[in-house]
Amino acid sequence: MSRALPIMQEKRQQLPRATSDFDEKLASHGVELRAGTFETLQVNVGKLCNQACKHCHVDASPARTEIMTRETVDQILAAMRRFSISTLDITGGAPELNPSFRYLVREGRRLGGRVMVRHNLTVMFEPDQDDLPEFFRAHKVEVISSLPYFLEQQTDAQRGRGVFEKSIEALRRLNAVGYGLERSGLTLNLVYNPVGAFLPPPQDSIEQDFRRELLTRYGISFNRLYTITNMPIRRFLDYLRRSGNEERYMHKLVKSFNPDTVEGLMCRTTLSVDWTGRLFDCDFNQMLDLRVAPGHPQTISELDPAKLAVRTITTGTHCFGCTAGAGSSCGGAVTASG
Repeated sequence: MSRALPIMQEKRQQLPRATSDFDEKLASHGVELRAGTFETLQVNVGKLCNQACKHCHVDASPARTEIMTRETVDQILAAMRRFSISTLDITGGAPELNPSFRYLVREGRRLGGRVMVRHNLTVMFEPDQDDLPEFFRAHKVEVISSLPYFLEQQTDAQRGRGVFEKSIEALRRLNAVGYGLERSGLTLNLVYNPVGAFLPPPQDSIEQDFRRELLTRYGISFNRLYTITNMPIRRFLDYLRRSGNEERYMHKLVKSFNPDTVEGLMCRTTLSVDWTGRLFDCDFNQMLDLRVAPGHPQTISELDPAKLAVRTITTGTHCFGCTAGAGSSCGGAVTASG
């Protein structure tokens, strides 16, 4: 079905402690977390990446070998065809480094799906990737790109030396083919993750800052900016523990729990697929190996939206990250305010 696991197996990362259990917190507010209408298939095509960002919840890097095979890609396309899945959200790693990436995009668009790609910008400078802006434009891909800040020091601190300069050049190339420009029909959205152990600021406010500074300093335009809370898993959790911030950060997440975010959580309308074709309620659960609840389809080849409807979402203490303040999802803040 997919390439064998690497010889060095990943150790399952221990979930962070919290002062209150997430399910108990939901119950105390009279709230249940169940799946709603299935709209989006989010596909992680592998953990290979040209970067190794300090906040990465995937632990992606140039050393990773996990890559989704063409066979699994075809199973995803078969599911899209059979169930008329409206949105395909492609992520990684750097998804463009998967040999089947362009095939998945082309076929996903041919099936009439909305195709989104989580593009890290600097992969555009890797071998055979310099035509990505034109490829994205030809297939009307929605591009979502992470940019930690509009200043070099903060961006390079999180993503590595030289990343900011390349990111700015990549954004200019995307603008040059129409992305992020008014009335072009080509969507370019940015993602902001806090550099440290704190919650993101109000999304509308920081979007205005990014829009003003990127245009004034670099002549760059974009459509929307999404704020995403750093999840206390994988690399970011390691950072919290090394810096002595784990307990403080978890306390902040729990204290900031907002029951109004639950209805809009991405796990209610999105199903996550890992590089082997296994199913998860969200990308964060995927990285912790928290599978879809037993008794439901477990792989993409078994996918049946009717059998996954109104299922109880598998949760952990990391879920406090998605429900803190204004909430957090792959589409940014969940509510207007925290």
